[in-house]
Amino acid sequence: MSVRRVVPNIRSTDMEKNRDFYGLLGFEEVMNHGWIMTLASPSAPGAQVSVMARDETAPVCPDLSVEVDDVDAAYASVLASGAEIVHPLQDEEWGVRRFFVRDPDGRVVNVLGHR
Repeated sequence: MSVRRVVPNIRSTDMEKNRDFYGLLGFEEVMNHGWIMTLASPSAPGAQVSVMARDETAPVCPDLSVEVDDVDAAYASVLASGAEIVHPLQDEEWGVRRFFVRDPDGRVVNVLGHR
């Protein structure tokens, strides 16, 4: 299993203000589902930040998203470790398969793979 990208998730009550602010730093909107928006650097597309009002299908907003090449292997590894699963592995209608796990300091990590 390998990591494809890591994206911080910023909770916000005003996503547009955050889009404008991060735009000052060179980020541009590359995805917007209304409840989550991802901004990326045009010169380095892997440099991203997501702004979230809420999570569409999970009980909490994750602090961080980690995209992996094999989300099922990641899930099996996390389960075997005994780490707390916050949101079960599932396919989402927007084209990802994901689960949430709590890290040792209590942060919620969204582990995902694109289908």
